[in-house]
Amino acid sequence: MYDMNSIKKLPKLGSKASEAWQAFVAFDKAAFADGARKAGASEEELVEAGFVAAALRAGAAVTHATHLIKD
Repeated sequence: MYDMNSIKKLPKLGSKASEAWQAFVAFDKAAFADGARKAGASEEELVEAGFVAAALRAGAAVTHATHLIKD
């Protein structure tokens, strides 16, 4: 079904929409890193970020988008 090697295409995928990719990476890191707590995010904000990501299925959508990129 899913070829795990497609994950290697993420940098190429990101280069096709650099600004959106950078925003996604920043959101991903901020939402799930210990740094978010150290930066002052409350537990509620961290949980909300997790639910937003789940609702958007952001990771799955980005990962599946690697299938759009030719090798």
